[in-house]
Amino acid sequence: MEKFDNRVDLYIARSADFAKPILIHLRELVHRACPEITETIKWSSPFFDYKGPVCQMAAFKQHCSFGFWNAAKLTDPHKVLNTEIAAAGNFGRLTSLADLPEDDILVQYIQEAFDLNDKTEKTPGRKSNTAEKQELVIPDYITLVLSEDINAMTNFENFSPSKKKEYVDWITDAKTDATRDKRLAIALEWISEGKSRHWKYK
Repeated sequence: MEKFDNRVDLYIARSADFAKPILIHLRELVHRACPEITETIKWSSPFFDYKGPVCQMAAFKQHCSFGFWNAAKLTDPHKVLNTEIAAAGNFGRLTSLADLPEDDILVQYIQEAFDLNDKTEKTPGRKSNTAEKQELVIPDYITLVLSEDINAMTNFENFSPSKKKEYVDWITDAKTDATRDKRLAIALEWISEGKSRHWKYK
């Protein structure tokens, strides 16, 4: 499989001038850290995959973002990750290379995220009768898509935990990328309108 995707070249070329050196640098670091990683485009943004998504980057009008698919599972020894719900990714709003951690730190985190995918086997579907309630973890790719629609992001942040969980479970339970993409697009539309996941049945 090809490691590089021409669509990422086009994405970078179409980005704002301030964003290009940031995206080029992040792309180079990812491949330097883990040569086995491959590129793709998901939800209109560049993703870096190995046995599933490892990390992703995006360019907006005034900032860039970079984040890890399973950021909440990383050890974060340098305490540089933001794992809260935010449109800015795990390292805040990036407007220049100076906003990024040192290259050695980024490479360390990329390698840890890669190793996490390499060692983690896909688990069966969620068990329905869990005794413990766990804190809701919202994947970065959901946050990234919501960030492109201010109404959707605002409405989602104002949803109750149970309403958020309904959407997150529905999207992440998809068995294929195509199904997940479809559900994500539908969710974005409904959330932007302030609708809950099961609004049709209320």
